[in-house]
Amino acid sequence: MRRVVVTGTGIWSCIGCGLDEVRDSLYAGRSGIGVEPERIGYGYQSSLTGIVKKPVLKGVLDRRLRVGLSEEAEYAYMATREAVANAGIDEYYLLKNEVGVLFGNDSSAKAVVESANIMAEKRDSMLLGSGWIFQSMNSTVNMNMSTIFHLRGINFSVSAACASGSHAIGLGYMFIKQGLQDMVICGGAQETNYYSMASFDALGAFSKRMEEPTKASRPFDRNRDGLVPSGGAAALVLEDYDHAMARGAKIICEVAGYGFSSNGGGISQASADGSVLAMQRALKDAGVGVGDIDYVNAHATSTQQGDMNEAEALGRLFEGQRAWISSTKSMTGHECWMAGASEIVYCTLMMQNGFVAPNINFENPDEASARLKIAAKTVETKVETVLSNSFGFGGTNSALIVKKI
Repeated sequence: MRRVVVTGTGIWSCIGCGLDEVRDSLYAGRSGIGVEPERIGYGYQSSLTGIVKKPVLKGVLDRRLRVGLSEEAEYAYMATREAVANAGIDEYYLLKNEVGVLFGNDSSAKAVVESANIMAEKRDSMLLGSGWIFQSMNSTVNMNMSTIFHLRGINFSVSAACASGSHAIGLGYMFIKQGLQDMVICGGAQETNYYSMASFDALGAFSKRMEEPTKASRPFDRNRDGLVPSGGAAALVLEDYDHAMARGAKIICEVAGYGFSSNGGGISQASADGSVLAMQRALKDAGVGVGDIDYVNAHATSTQQGDMNEAEALGRLFEGQRAWISSTKSMTGHECWMAGASEIVYCTLMMQNGFVAPNINFENPDEASARLKIAAKTVETKVETVLSNSFGFGGTNSALIVKKI
């Protein structure tokens, strides 16, 4: 079995557009959450959201390539562009070598809703542009990235709710580890428009703390009242270790373990047992114990039941251990389909810069979170081995372990 390393990362999120901005936000505990008043007019209960800057692609990409890009694919282009450059890869390399692409994405609502609105009003499909089909499919991200970056390896989307981005990295890791690919661009992308989140809002899942947007996302805090939707995109270049060394690549970290499970219960029901199993499998795959973990990036989204179940699971494994724990969703909100990928990027930035990002707004622990070593403020410390959790609707669980070489 081959070793799998990360040689490039890229990020486009509400806490920064690019690695440097995001690193600084993580260290400072800076929130990217705000309000979008249009949501209330559209019928939402909550106007809270991660505020993600829209990329300006005119003059950067040819129009024929831009026309098929959905909102989340635009974010993914920016993240992938940074990751490829960060990995020291140019267009010539991509043209001459086989590179795969696996992205987590589980919706493309805006294109579907807007094209349906045109049809309802005009009753004429000829008024739909040629790009609508490519924008509206769940595979919109990987099909566009494959086209733009000339990627000729494995190519599909991973649709696994809020574990999508994590599973995409896990699958890329497996393809390389088993010798089926030398390099795969993996990641996750999430649209932020209000069309995409109305059904979430209908569940009453969102925080109503609109008068204090930056304090609304409160993972593990007793007074949490719901999650805050967010999005953007993250990309990582995964590569066989020997292949990376042969081309003189800078190695950021190693993907050492991947664990997964399914709860097999209610469609929106969290499970401490399922979470524990995924983490245990990742630890076993990486050949490390709980005492080797420096930091756990928790899935914790700021919901009552989800946080409680994860805290219970983390307590079973990490109570009394040295690992710091935090949820970066306290700053970013819940980045949904991209979260499992963006949070690995956040972890690599902590590794590279020697700190654990804070779980901001953690003021009053509840019975479950009181057992955990939660970093309420930035902790300057060596971070060499990290566990990152991602859980999603349908009971899908993913855990990844990355470590310094």
